[in-house]
Formats: sequence, structure tokens, C-alpha cells
Amino acid sequence: MANKITEFLDSKIVKKDVGEETFLTWRENISYALGRGAQGMFTSMTGSKYLNYFLTNVLLVRFATPGNPGRPMDIASKIRFFCGIFDAVNDPMMGIIVDKTRTKEGQMRPYIRIAPWFVAAVMLLFFLGIPGGMPDWACIAWTVFLFVGLDVTYTAFDIPMGALAFAITPNGIERTKLYGVSSIVRSISGALPGLFVACAGWLPYFSTHTSKAYLTGAVVSAVGILVFTRITYKNTTERTVHHEEAPSVTECFSLLFRNRPLLMLFLANLFFLLVKVANQVSFYFVADLMFTTKYNVFIDVITFPAFLLAGIGVPKLMEKLGTRADPRKFYRICCVAAIAGHVLFALVCYDGFLQKDPGTVISLPMGILTVLFTGLTTIPLECKNLMQKEMEAETVDYIEWKTGTRVEGIMLSIMSFTGKIENSVSSSIGFAVLAYTGYIAHTEGSMIQNAATNQALFFMTTLLPAVGYLLMLIPMAFYNISGKSHRMMIEELKVRHAAQETAPSAIGE
Repeated sequence: MANKITEFLDSKIVKKDVGEETFLTWRENISYALGRGAQGMFTSMTGSKYLNYFLTNVLLVRFATPGNPGRPMDIASKIRFFCGIFDAVNDPMMGIIVDKTRTKEGQMRPYIRIAPWFVAAVMLLFFLGIPGGMPDWACIAWTVFLFVGLDVTYTAFDIPMGALAFAITPNGIERTKLYGVSSIVRSISGALPGLFVACAGWLPYFSTHTSKAYLTGAVVSAVGILVFTRITYKNTTERTVHHEEAPSVTECFSLLFRNRPLLMLFLANLFFLLVKVANQVSFYFVADLMFTTKYNVFIDVITFPAFLLAGIGVPKLMEKLGTRADPRKFYRICCVAAIAGHVLFALVCYDGFLQKDPGTVISLPMGILTVLFTGLTTIPLECKNLMQKEMEAETVDYIEWKTGTRVEGIMLSIMSFTGKIENSVSSSIGFAVLAYTGYIAHTEGSMIQNAATNQALFFMTTLLPAVGYLLMLIPMAFYNISGKSHRMMIEELKVRHAAQETAPSAIGE
């Protein structure tokens, strides 16, 4: 049995001829995926709907007053926005640092070994909550300090982790399969800490101690991060060799505007923040519009089949297509499918949500439909995410092909920059809209929200994502790397690399 497991782990993940050299074994693939799983554990607690609810209805709920029940929302909106801007600016700097790193361990692996310890420590400190006896200004300052700490420590781990995928293989089919397995592991691992929060409504102790559910999830997340990243560090190899000096800061930022496909991805990601609003307010959607937090469990569980379908099906499809595979076309198809899913959700469920008594739990048929639509809209979302990862890798190859400079770190930091903008701005939009409509903060159970708040929650969850996907199609019309052109770039880069490797020996002769 042990021999069969070892044989499997040491076997190649792509066995058929796909027109390119293959490198990755299942051992390396799974080890990298576990590092992505560590990212999922962190973001499920600090970059998702759970953090927003903790921020407004646990951490800052003390600021709610009878005359201003929406004040926690208003404060949270400002904190998320300004801390998010800092985090976004912080990312390109980390990308430059990674690209300038040269060690025996590689460029990315040293950060993957060290940074997770700081990530785990700051996250635990955050979910311990605000120390007692602090005045209001100190509470806000403490919250901002910890937010910045989360941003800085996670960036030092996130950028190298993302860039590592580009460095361990240049093969597009392998990378798609790598992303597919990583997506599955990340979704499952990310669900584990959040499960304590999602199940709080079903558990007697946690239903009355919401903050303890969050802290328990943070402890699970911290342990997982430390264990998983260690495995990633020990079992991955950086195969891309940098022969050139890392570019300057100015050169790095100019790459965005000299790289048409990267610029198009950048713009598409900015539009994607409208889609992210739905995720940022989804906990409020369940707690206040469905009028029960218990449905969070089913909403979270239904995403698993979607992640599995995308994570297994998309790589297999790309491998089967071989030389005909084109991530650009698949990305567009995913956007169109997502638009259709969200519009259909809005049309079918409008009456069931907005015509019911606001103080009652959603009907069972509407609950089932919501869960099903969540799963259906997650499928094109995750397929889009997988295609984007491969397209990001294509832009790295494109930069090297066009300029002779390979910069995984700065490219990842640019995309991470937009990701941070997405999270901060989408959270701020959600908080600002709910505050404007008179949202009432609460810690346990459900509060009856007014009609304007309920309408805002519904439209931010259904039609706003459809608008976001529609806008994303515009820059994608100008993305100029096809599957065929990318394979031609890879072949030309191989010739260049071979020439660079033989040049010193030729001079020595």
C-alpha cells in the first residue's frame, strides 16, 4: 500500500503529450495545493463575509446607539476602505522585494517558510477582540493597527505563494491542473475554520457566544497555516532561473502599461469588485433577509460540489483539448454563464424574498432555491478564477517574451493589488449602502430590518454581480493572448534560455 502511494506521488500529473515538456509530480502538486489551502484558511476568516459580520456585529457593535444604529457599519466602511488602500499599495512593494530576492532556497520559498508564523500570530490577536476598558478612539486605533498587521504579514506570504506557481512549471496544462487541485484543497481547507462560525446558529454554546466561534475558527486556521506551509516549503522546487537583474521600481510599474494582456486582466479585476460585493454582504443576506444564520451552513456546503466540478473538470477539459485549449475563450464563457445565473436568481426569487413578512424566516422552497442558485453561480465563478490564474501566468511569459525580463513577483503583486482593492472597496460599498439604508447592528439572533435595507441586500446579491460580469467582458475583448500564441511564446523562450545557458561555456572555450 505504502509503495503504491509513493509511486502515485512520484508520478507525473500530465502523462499524455501536450506539445510541451512536463515537470510536476503529484507530490509537488499536492504540496503546493496545501499552501493554497493555508491561504484559504486565512482568507475564510479575514477576507470574507465572516470578518465583516465580526467587525460590525461583534467588534464594533458597542458604537451602535438608538439614534444611530448604523454607526458600526459606517465606521467599518471607513476602516476597510483606508486599510484596504494601504494593503493594495503594500502589495507592489512586496512583489518588487520578491523579484529582487536571490537565495539558495529560491526567490519565493524563504518567505513561505517564515511569513506564516507572523500571519498566525496577528490573526489570533485580532480575533481575541478589543481589550476591555479602552475608550472609543483607542478601540478604533487598535482595530486599524490589527488590520494593518493582517495586511502586512499576509502579503509577505501571499505574493510569494502565488508567484511560486509560475516558477515551478512553465507548462500551461500543468499549471491549469495545479490550479485545479489547489482550488479544491483551498475550498475544503478554507471551509474548516469558517465552519465554526457557520454552525454557530446550530450549536447551543456558540449560538450565544459568537465571538468564541470566531476565535475557535482562528485557532484552527492558525494551526493549519503553519502545518500546510511547511509541507509546501519542503516539497516544491523553483525551476525558473532568473538570468537578469530585477527591474527597478519605476520599470516594474511601467510593465503594467507595456503589457496589454496584463492591463486587460487588471481592468477586469477592477470590475470584479462589483461581484465581490455580493460575497461581502452574504452573511447579512442570510441573517437579515432570510432571517436565520442557520442557512449559512447549507450555503457554504453547496459551494463544495461547485469547487470540485471546476477543480476537476476544467483541468481535464484543458488537458483533453491539448493544443486547442484557450483560457481566454473559456473565461468569456464563464462570465456569460454567471450573468445568466444571477439574473435568473433575481427573477425567480424576487417575490419570495421581498414580498414576505420581513420578520419571518424565508420559506423552505425559497431557501432551497437560494442554496441551488448559490451552487450554480459558484461554478462559472470558480471556472473563471481557474482560467484567470492561467492567464496571469501567460502574462508573465508574455513580459519575458517581449522584454527579456521575468517578474513573477511584481505581476502577482499587481493582481493582488486589484484583489485587495476588490475586497476593501466591495466591503466599503456594502457597509456604506447598509448604513445609508438604516441597518441595525446586532450580535445574536436576527433583527427586523427596514424595507430599504432588505431591498439593498437583495439587489447587491443578485443583479449587481451580473453587472460586474458584464463589464468584465469589455476588457476581455482586448486580451490578445490565445492558446496558440502562448505555445509559440513558450517555444521561443526555450530557445532563448538554452542560448543563455550555453553562452558562458562558449565564452570559456
